[in-house]
Amino acid sequence: MITASIVIYNTSEKDLNSLERSFSHVKMAFKLFIVDNSQTNRLKEYFEKDQKIIYIHMPSNPGFGVGHNIAIQEAQKINSQFHFVINPDVYFDTDVISGMLNYINQHDDIGMMMPQILNLDASVQHLPKLLPSPFDVLMRKFKKPVGYYTKFINKYELRFVDHNLIYEAPVLSGCFTLFRMSAIREVGMYDDRFFMYFEDWDLSRRMNEKYRTIYFPKVSVYHGYESGANRNKRLFKIFIQSAVAYFNKWGWIFDSRRRKVNARTLEQF
Repeated sequence: MITASIVIYNTSEKDLNSLERSFSHVKMAFKLFIVDNSQTNRLKEYFEKDQKIIYIHMPSNPGFGVGHNIAIQEAQKINSQFHFVINPDVYFDTDVISGMLNYINQHDDIGMMMPQILNLDASVQHLPKLLPSPFDVLMRKFKKPVGYYTKFINKYELRFVDHNLIYEAPVLSGCFTLFRMSAIREVGMYDDRFFMYFEDWDLSRRMNEKYRTIYFPKVSVYHGYESGANRNKRLFKIFIQSAVAYFNKWGWIFDSRRRKVNARTLEQF
């Protein structure tokens, strides 16, 4: 059984229509969980017309990770082997699902994968990363001094790597992620201390300690990246809270495991 989940919150009709068109390209049978964190369930009828979709309303808005955890728990009940976590602002125009499943089925040591993520103009989003330090997070936000930042970001976001190369990265983006469900049962689901931001980095790191976490650019999806934390004070506050929670969990300055994992990642190239 193949499953997927999308957590929505006041999602636009345009994005919903794009999602519907995207899944029309998928050739294999699947169940899609829509976890709606909006205050009202006005979209219930929109989704329930499709028997492949299971609609779950969570008006308390428990957050991105918790919403997907609810879907993952439901997927486990129906013996899902592989589960996709997908953002509502993602769309794809080919059957990317089958391509990723074919690859993970050939490699039992992979616990987590992401495809190549493209901007709406088809340029590449640099989302696979090294494990971050607090300094890395600050540099990525402020982008100064320019000369140092350019050198830093090319390494931290692995921008120097050939975009067509399949490789392992310890941090994969949560905007489109494939999980092996047996691996999720071993390392755990999203940590519910993260309402939003850093939950994908945290789970990537836990997964990478026991399984390979793979960037797979042989298929690609489009992502309407908005970086809301850079423009919205409330989202920026949530970003800071999540960053503090992440480094409290994994270590601020002293994190010998981070250095070892990053060195191992760079040795691939």
